[in-house]
Amino acid sequence: MPADRPIHHRNLPLLLLHAREAVLARFRPILNAHGLTEQQWRIVRALIDTGPREPREIVALCGISSPSLAGILARMDDLGLIRKSPVAGDQRRVTVSLTAKSRKLAQTMAPQIEAVYAEIESALGKAFTDDTYRALDAMIERLGVGTSDPD
Repeated sequence: MPADRPIHHRNLPLLLLHAREAVLARFRPILNAHGLTEQQWRIVRALIDTGPREPREIVALCGISSPSLAGILARMDDLGLIRKSPVAGDQRRVTVSLTAKSRKLAQTMAPQIEAVYAEIESALGKAFTDDTYRALDAMIERLGVGTSDPD
């Protein structure tokens, strides 16, 4: 390493970005074939996993900025993938839920999505994959959520 190099650590954010891209590249053809963007799929996946949520919760769950989320939800609403319902007692707030159309789409995609997960696990090994999940969960827990715009 050159002596005049002020930073001695490897570039962790760049490594994580490359790892993310290597994983997403396997899912992208499925999403494209079904007309979904990565952000739309993140929202569908989050709502499948957690149930209906308010937009501010979706921002936190999906790592999408609030201004970006507004446009994405509007497009998803136009496509019939989500439904917005007023929160009881506070008409200013809404809850976002999946429609039957988006649930059916996720069901249709599920075998392909699961096949990609199986491919990744086969390439990396089950132990490494499990360790990676644990390491990422621990990193997120210990470092917390950043405040920068993920988009």
